[in-house]
Amino acid sequence: MNPPAYPEPSTESSVADARRALQVQRRELSQLSDRISSAEEALTQLVTDRKRAIREMQCEQYALEEKVKHTLAYISPIRRLPHELLRHIFMFNFDNHPCCAWILASVCVYGVDWLYQYLNYGPSYPVYHAPFRFWKRYVGPHLLRVLSSFAQIRFELPHLTSDLACPDTTQRSGDKVPLDIEIYLRVNGSSVEPSSRARASSPTPWIPPPPSPPTHYILPHPPPGTAILIPPAQTPIIVPQSPSHHDTWGATTPPPPSRSCPQVQRNTHWGHIAIFYLIEQMHRWERFVFRFDKQFPSISALKSINGDAPLLREFEISCAESIYASEWAWLPCASPLIPLTLSQLQSLMLHHVPFKWSSPIFKTDLRSLNLRSLPSNHLPLDRILHIISSNPNLEALTLHFSVVVPAILPLVTTSLPKLRELTFGGHYHMSTLADALVLPALDVLNLDIEARDPIEDVITNLLQRSNNPPITQLSVSYGSSNTSTLYYGPGGIVIAWNFLAEMNHVHSLSVGGTPLEPLLVALGMPEEEQSHWTCPNLKSVTMKSCHTHPDGIAKLVQLIEARNPETGTAVMVHGVTPSKLRHIELHDCASVGQDVLEWLNKRVEEVICVEPPYGRSL
Repeated sequence: MNPPAYPEPSTESSVADARRALQVQRRELSQLSDRISSAEEALTQLVTDRKRAIREMQCEQYALEEKVKHTLAYISPIRRLPHELLRHIFMFNFDNHPCCAWILASVCVYGVDWLYQYLNYGPSYPVYHAPFRFWKRYVGPHLLRVLSSFAQIRFELPHLTSDLACPDTTQRSGDKVPLDIEIYLRVNGSSVEPSSRARASSPTPWIPPPPSPPTHYILPHPPPGTAILIPPAQTPIIVPQSPSHHDTWGATTPPPPSRSCPQVQRNTHWGHIAIFYLIEQMHRWERFVFRFDKQFPSISALKSINGDAPLLREFEISCAESIYASEWAWLPCASPLIPLTLSQLQSLMLHHVPFKWSSPIFKTDLRSLNLRSLPSNHLPLDRILHIISSNPNLEALTLHFSVVVPAILPLVTTSLPKLRELTFGGHYHMSTLADALVLPALDVLNLDIEARDPIEDVITNLLQRSNNPPITQLSVSYGSSNTSTLYYGPGGIVIAWNFLAEMNHVHSLSVGGTPLEPLLVALGMPEEEQSHWTCPNLKSVTMKSCHTHPDGIAKLVQLIEARNPETGTAVMVHGVTPSKLRHIELHDCASVGQDVLEWLNKRVEEVICVEPPYGRSL
């Protein structure tokens, strides 16, 4: 559209005409804009209505498809096949398709009953995957995906004469299903009480749960003074109690009555029988865990664990206390000249059992390594470093050596670019080993090394050498069980906490065996010469066996008052406001008193205070 032509030069009459024309044009433009807006709103409403109608029709379509599936399932001929024919089909296909038993339970009216019989008595009571495309396409894959997180085949050995459960269970699972084996053993005097569980990777959700299973089981696990919490599966693991005074498994109960001599003699052979049948299926091992609290009569059965395990992903044998054992000819002590197939091994844990630094088991590119050596195993530092360098993709490393020999060969700086969790404990030479590591991705650092040199130097040098990784959890001498001295526990000679000023990402701090006041002052309100808060993201503080002076409780109150004020947030220093503390634990540090404890509970979400037995106050 061409613009209107006005006479030039303009006159009063032409200007007046142009003004009247402008008003008309503006009115027409406004009307046209309103019409466009109305048309757009109508189009939007139309699209919304059509989409809503399409969604409703899709829901109806899905509901009809489900009805069609259920109707097809109801009229499927598989429901009317004779038992003998189903038995024949299952036996014909079970060897090549071991998981077929888990699927028929939902496609055959007799499937559930047969599945219970199969779990209890083995493949002599078969069930089979329906041989129709509908079931193969819809039911089978769906069930296998859903059931992969449920309970597996398992067995318990509640009595000493139950070693025959091992061959029975392994034979029931066929010859191809990977095995997940767990054995927990508690030793009572001269007898042994095993509680085992071996399960195939094919899951079964139809096992009814037992009434009121316990919430967890406490089993020995490093570092010292701590324990693992094993959540129960559908079938609880019952472990008898030990009369030992040093018991990291939990509370003790009176030992069972003594048995007759013939029964005790038979009990000494259960380990050899069970391990013999399990080793026969070593080619099917996917996970093998064996934990026991002390040396037992048939412990020599572990020496026979050797050979190829192509499916093995996790291997653990651990004892809660040191045992008397010479060198064993078993898998962790195998000669480096013997070829072993351990291509899938990712996690290895050996506690208080013999092992050789040159074994092929340490050259499988592990992701997790946890070693706790026997006191009789004297390894030089360079050979320990060789174990570490042979697994450059480690993500979690835990080493505790009570005796370490100085290095024979010079230590070479080793970088572990993927390591996120590091735990060192034991001999003071382990600090020298830490000085040879570069850990750019470190996230969790636990040091429980014997006290010889200031531990803060080890931490500072490690962080600087690793380009200051963002440590979120720091533990210094917290796991140590040796608290014979009130002032310093092993590794607790921390002269100054200045290094914490550079660890701004720490949100969990655990400390043991060190003076309490310097730590509380370092974490409290910054002094004039300090540029910012120490550990501004700190949310949890745990202290154990930290000696305190009379003003220690006052320092603790000042710390909470500074970080957790009654109203509002803490004081901002150079633009940084610290997070509030949410968790505080004090174990055998000082007598807090009931009034102070009540005050702490008002300021902190969770407070745990275990006062020393010699100084409890009211």
